[in-house]
Amino acid sequence: MTGFRTRLTELFGIRHPILLGGMHHLGQSDIVAAVVNAGAMGFITARSFESPDDFRADLRRCRELTQGRPFGVNLTLSRRPGANACVPEWIDIALGEGVRHFESAGDSPEHLVASIHRGGGLLMHKCPSVRHAQSAARLGVDVLALVGCEEGGHPGANQLSAFVNGAFALERIGLPLVLGGGIGSGRQIAAALALGADGVVMGSRFMVAREIRAHQALKQRIVEADEHCSTAILGSIGDTWRVLHNEAAREVRRLEAAGARSHGEFGDLILSSRTRQRVYAEGDVDGGIVSLGPAGGFADGIEPAARIIARLVGDAVQAAGAFTRVIREASELDAS
Repeated sequence: MTGFRTRLTELFGIRHPILLGGMHHLGQSDIVAAVVNAGAMGFITARSFESPDDFRADLRRCRELTQGRPFGVNLTLSRRPGANACVPEWIDIALGEGVRHFESAGDSPEHLVASIHRGGGLLMHKCPSVRHAQSAARLGVDVLALVGCEEGGHPGANQLSAFVNGAFALERIGLPLVLGGGIGSGRQIAAALALGADGVVMGSRFMVAREIRAHQALKQRIVEADEHCSTAILGSIGDTWRVLHNEAAREVRRLEAAGARSHGEFGDLILSSRTRQRVYAEGDVDGGIVSLGPAGGFADGIEPAARIIARLVGDAVQAAGAFTRVIREASELDAS
């Protein structure tokens, strides 16, 4: 398949400049291996596992499924006291199992860079603003991911779109840069590369992949949705979260409107354990909070991840070809 060559594909040893970012409770070996085997890069989410042994077992399973192809690990860093105590162990386990590609998100990666580099690994840090990206670059990360307010999950307080963020970042940052937030079509991938980015990081578009361990009812709900499938919650407490627009999200917004201003005031409504049981396992699509951005609206069927990637790359190549023709035709006009 025709594709794209960028600094990201060269550094990560992948065919396509597409990254599957961390997905809490869903970023496990099945989907990550499917993405990797299709020529992209995926990150197993360390925080998804109940124990270090479960994490190690899934890394080994992914290694078997990918037959030695490189895959990554996501290290989501929390600002809550004590919540990152397991991170050093996760890094040691991953390095010990041969993982050399890491994605971090959330808090500053300052305590990760040295240990990952010492183990021969590469670190991509995901940031919500150019200012945060510049700080991460100074810390020595290898790749930067810059997300816009459209990102499913936690995009931070940033109010800029992925492409506005990216345009400014490319003026100020020299490291390989990928863009994320609201990206779910090949046209957008071509646009990101035309802008000067080295790739894209995605999540919501893959929520309907067959390999995702979530109930069929949730996947069907996303297939039937459009670009208005997501909404932002918890902005009132400084923890903006872009999620599926369902009854649980509406209840959170009602509580915010009534004055709730701390995580505890929302009870178990916002707990990932509730989402994992009620939504992912039981199929109650209104029963919990599901991270999702507007890119979910591009999903038009439940299909293997390899098919999603093939369609994305094909559409991106077609869009890039159209852009190339525009440039050629403009040059011909100048010549005449």
